[in-house]
Amino acid sequence: MFEPKNKGFTLIELLVVIAIIGILSSVVLASLNSARQKGRDGRRIADLKQLQLALELSYDSNGTYPSALSEAALVTPGYISVIPSDPSGGTAAYGYVQTGSGSGYVLGAELETAGHSTLDSDNDLDQAITINGAATNCNALSGLATEVVYCAAP
Repeated sequence: MFEPKNKGFTLIELLVVIAIIGILSSVVLASLNSARQKGRDGRRIADLKQLQLALELSYDSNGTYPSALSEAALVTPGYISVIPSDPSGGTAAYGYVQTGSGSGYVLGAELETAGHSTLDSDNDLDQAITINGAATNCNALSGLATEVVYCAAP
């Protein structure tokens, strides 16, 4: 006659599916975080290039680089619309030091990704610089896997 057919999922099947979804979502979130770090690093490098342009405009007008990255030195004269800030927010800032009595400078940012590909082409100068309140030096070996400081100079 009539035989009952079991339709639906067992508790074990549901738990297995939930576990698989959890594992997949953790993998996606981990890769998303890595992409965000690389995006912020790209923004830092682009910000330094903007600051370099503003510093060069200032040098062309004044014959010397400014003693500090300040609104009075760069924004008020119109070399840049706003001094860029680190994309991570908070108190993070870019490092800047005037060298050679105004004839040069070193500009730096601390990247989140060690061994970032652009670190192969940055200026690895033997110059002390303060980034985010910590003293560091730009003289890391080019391509070093642990290097995180990107430095730029004229």
